[in-house]
Amino acid sequence: MVRPSVRRDVVGVLRGSYQVSERRACSAMGFGRSSHRYRSRRDSQVALRLRLKDLAMVRVRHKYRRRYVLLRREDWVANHKRVHRLYTEEGLSIRTKLPWRKRAWRYRQGRPGAETANEVWSMDFMSDQLFDGRPIRILTVVDIHTRKGLSKAPRANFRTAQMVEILDQLVRACGKPKSLKVNTGRSSQAACSTTGLT
Repeated sequence: MVRPSVRRDVVGVLRGSYQVSERRACSAMGFGRSSHRYRSRRDSQVALRLRLKDLAMVRVRHKYRRRYVLLRREDWVANHKRVHRLYTEEGLSIRTKLPWRKRAWRYRQGRPGAETANEVWSMDFMSDQLFDGRPIRILTVVDIHTRKGLSKAPRANFRTAQMVEILDQLVRACGKPKSLKVNTGRSSQAACSTTGLT
């Protein structure tokens, strides 16, 4: 929904760019000519807007309801709906709550990166389907520093003993890493504790 003030600007641009009449520009926009010509007679409330901005500078965390109370104490004649309208028009509204996705980043510690090869491995599963609809899982193990795929073992389902066998083969071939990042699945954690990787 485009506001009338924006539509008035677009009609002005159309008239200037294409040298067309007001009637034709308004019909192209689907905008009534009476709405285009309308000029508000409402008081712009300049003094109240300035006072709201001053309050916003002094009391940053206050919302419009608290500012309405402060204005009433100063004997300003304005109801809460007008204060809210001016408050939003001036862009003084603040967002008090962080979205739930962004809350955790405040407390999250940076993960130490791998400085050399074979220092940190990452292990996880990928799932897919075969052409006949049967599920398949792929155990992937990646070296964090080199981004080299150390293992891509496909199976219909993985048991802990099979995961231990694959990790033992990798340790014999590449050496034991200092740490292994895994998901929170029981079988992954059991395999890590069995092979001695943490």
